[in-house]
Amino acid sequence: MGTVFAAEASPVMPSPPMPGMPVSPPVTATAPAGVGSESTAAGNGGLPNPGSFEDLFKKVKEVFPQPIEGCKMVINKGLSNHFQISHTLSLGAFSPSSYHFGTTYVGSNQISPSEAYPVMLGDIDTSGSLNAQIITQLANRLRGKVVVQTQQTKWAVYQGEVEYKAPSFTGTLTAANINPLEGSGIIVAHYLQSVSERLALGAEVLFHYGQGQQATVPSLAGKYSSNNWIASGTLGMTACHAAYYHKGKDVQFGVEFESNFRAQESALAFGYQVDINQANVTIKGMLDSNWTVAAVMEKRLQPLPFTFLLSAVLNHWKSQYRVGFGLMIG
Repeated sequence: MGTVFAAEASPVMPSPPMPGMPVSPPVTATAPAGVGSESTAAGNGGLPNPGSFEDLFKKVKEVFPQPIEGCKMVINKGLSNHFQISHTLSLGAFSPSSYHFGTTYVGSNQISPSEAYPVMLGDIDTSGSLNAQIITQLANRLRGKVVVQTQQTKWAVYQGEVEYKAPSFTGTLTAANINPLEGSGIIVAHYLQSVSERLALGAEVLFHYGQGQQATVPSLAGKYSSNNWIASGTLGMTACHAAYYHKGKDVQFGVEFESNFRAQESALAFGYQVDINQANVTIKGMLDSNWTVAAVMEKRLQPLPFTFLLSAVLNHWKSQYRVGFGLMIG
């Protein structure tokens, strides 16, 4: 689930990522599944595995652009079949310039054609901030993950996660920032069960304690998967989150709605992705209720291993404008 702090955070739709900021390493090294095909393994009654709770909104998030500001260069270099490194240099006028060094190691324990373990991911920048993850297969159907994040020299997140993937359900238990000395920490339990070939229902229970106080935040979740669209949502006592994803021949689009009942704030966003295969071009765009418009164009310069990026973000309400371009090698 990335980090459990995503479950605690205000569910209001964020604005596009800060231009020039790097994208965190992916939490898994598996290839994305097709729409409505989380798993082909049939369980009791022929029900498929519904996938992970953290992936309820994955397909919608993928169609939204990741804008950049200024200029950015990414160099990916494969050192072997299992090991890859990357260099990311960002230069911006409004955001701090930065350099990131990333590594990815994928082991030889092949679970499926698109899944192998262990997976080790790391990213560190010039300020000393670190994002590291280790994902491994503990046993049949049982997967473990450790995440460590620092902000410069201070610990930000340290969490452990265990996920059990049965033929027709997935259960996850996560513990983050457990500090016995201060008596604080966060524990999150997820459960997602297929009730039919297309419908999955589940729940989340978040328990956090510290400073002599404790609280439990439950929420319900559901997902309906068709051949070319997915509708998913979560509903709790303090927030709700709903999304719709649709895939066409060369066009994908998604709509996402988030509301925070306590803060009495809501946000709606529309995103799309257009693939122009004849020109090796991919265009992603978005429009949200905060009057933010963003678009990113990717042009693959085949047969060279280069990808050219062109980005723009415009906020009508705040009169903010950001443009950027980038080059990916490898």
